[in-house]
Amino acid sequence: VQLQASGGGLVQPGGSLRLSCAAAGFNFRLNTIGWYRRPPGKQREFVADITSGHSTNYSDSVKGRFTISRNNVYRTMYLQMNNLKPEDTAVYYCKTEYKNRDYWGQGTLVTVSS
Repeated sequence: VQLQASGGGLVQPGGSLRLSCAAAGFNFRLNTIGWYRRPPGKQREFVADITSGHSTNYSDSVKGRFTISRNNVYRTMYLQMNNLKPEDTAVYYCKTEYKNRDYWGQGTLVTVSS
């Protein structure tokens, strides 16, 4: 199982970014897959996930600003992040569960600062 996150960078408050997570090594279309983040000096926290049926869940802190989606043909998950705030600064990870084990991507850094 491989997860490759990309798309992070430096953005001003109020700006937007789109993260991508490319997946390989498992039946992508059957899995729930999600985004987590680790803010500086804090523990990793849930951001959003999307099921095989395209049902979505969001943390309260990002609801209404972030949108998670997936493309099963390209085996890729996305996180569209709008109206970014400094508190969204974090390393963002994609994660899935396969055969009762969690798999994590390597993370991509998002910095929201003026």
